Amino acid sequence: MEKNSKIYVAGHRGMVGSAIVRELQRQGYHNIVTRTHKELDLTRQEAVEAFFAAEKPEYVFLAAAKVGGIEANQSALADFMYENMILEMNVIHAAWKNGCKKLEFLGSSCIYPRMAPQPMSESCLLTGSLEKTNEAYALAKISGLKYCEYLNRQYGTDYISVMPTNLYGPNDNYHPEHSHVLPALIRRFHEAKVSGARSVTCWGDGSPLREFLYVDDLAELCVFLMNNYSGNETVNAGTGKEVTIKELTEIVARVVGFKGEIKWDTSRPNGTPRKLLDVSKAAALGWRYHTELEDGIRLAYQDFLSNPVRAER
Repeated sequence: MEKNSKIYVAGHRGMVGSAIVRELQRQGYHNIVTRTHKELDLTRQEAVEAFFAAEKPEYVFLAAAKVGGIEANQSALADFMYENMILEMNVIHAAWKNGCKKLEFLGSSCIYPRMAPQPMSESCLLTGSLEKTNEAYALAKISGLKYCEYLNRQYGTDYISVMPTNLYGPNDNYHPEHSHVLPALIRRFHEAKVSGARSVTCWGDGSPLREFLYVDDLAELCVFLMNNYSGNETVNAGTGKEVTIKELTEIVARVVGFKGEIKWDTSRPNGTPRKLLDVSKAAALGWRYHTELEDGIRLAYQDFLSNPVRAER
């Protein structure tokens, strides 16, 4: 990308999209195009095609998505599948139709099989059954990834995809029912501290292993890949390190300053037992994460405290 290239960031108000915009600006890219959901509904094909025909972006970061944690995914299976699949297809197809030089699709590590060999390499895609609690979302993301691959193979486009592990950081979603595990814990422990609660009850038994990547580190990788990678196979984005959910709760409690007891509700689902990405491909390309987990959680908590409106979402 040239510094004056026209770059469209879809989903610029979300955690990932806003981080990509920050990173592009930090690196001196100044011709960045964005649209709010009110200005452009990506699920409406006619509107998306009109936008691309008018703006003709040269590069596209597709970070827009309908996202949520276990409860949100389980309670709105059809919504997660439809909205994600339709917006992906609309944006990718319109980009191809209007001569976009390069597109980068943002997926999720949930695309990999529930019992994939650990750590999960890019090649294990579609080698086994998916985790049922987020199957609808995963199927939509796999479809977007594959559509990019098929356009490359059929039409010679240069569309790539990156699959991040669990993300957190500035502009996260802290909704009590619809957020992912780490922001949900930040909110829960903060509210417990403020209310003087003696204990906090968390889902499952604390045994699942998870990997977490600070979103600004992902954004750096996204820009790096746009400039340095071409290929049909996706690229994993993670730290290569994992912690148990129990260890995670202890770190969050320490950062937030909650001194009470942590209890576990084993009637609630754990989700996938383990999800560690093999990040050797990104490392071989020359990228490595910067932000250690406790440091990143401290930054995320500061962001949570600085924006009461976001904390109430």
